[in-house]
Amino acid sequence: MWTKRTQYVCAVLLIVSSIALAIYQVADIDDVANGTLMYIAQAFLLAGSIFGLDYYIHHITSILHGKSKNSTAGHTE
Repeated sequence: MWTKRTQYVCAVLLIVSSIALAIYQVADIDDVANGTLMYIAQAFLLAGSIFGLDYYIHHITSILHGKSKNSTAGHTE
């Protein structure tokens, strides 16, 4: 249980730190450096994968166990 909480806290911290870094650079030098943009992209990618992978695993597991009402398993078109 604490591992999921730690993952979510890290994901939120990545998003918040990238936004704060961008705001700081805009306020300080009126521009966002390329390295900062790379950090923002990587932070959002990692945070998105943390949230998205957990959702995807939960959704696929529920489909395989037949618990989802919106399941498309078994339909052939």
